[in-house]
Amino acid sequence: MSFLMFIAHLYMRTNKEEKTEGDAPATGVTSSPTSTAISTAAVNHVPTSPPAIAEPVKPIPVDQQIELFKWILEEKRKVKTKDPQEKKKIDEEKALLKQFIRSNSVPSL
Repeated sequence: MSFLMFIAHLYMRTNKEEKTEGDAPATGVTSSPTSTAISTAAVNHVPTSPPAIAEPVKPIPVDQQIELFKWILEEKRKVKTKDPQEKKKIDEEKALLKQFIRSNSVPSL
């Protein structure tokens, strides 16, 4: 969907430049045709491959999830903040991670 929006944006931009070129002799301003050539060349080189098919997600084992939570907690401890609000947010995230590590059940990722 975003690819089509990108193409539409380029088309509208190119179309707008062409309209201003027709007005250019009257105002004495000339625009370079190379800018439109570059924008249309970029459109021609975009691959038109079909969308990727998502593979089924394999569940992460609980042991690996706990190790991941421990690693994230260690990284959060390394963060140096200057803003009290940011520090409060990180402290809340660390508390949540500690709860996940200590609990018997781990939320699935």
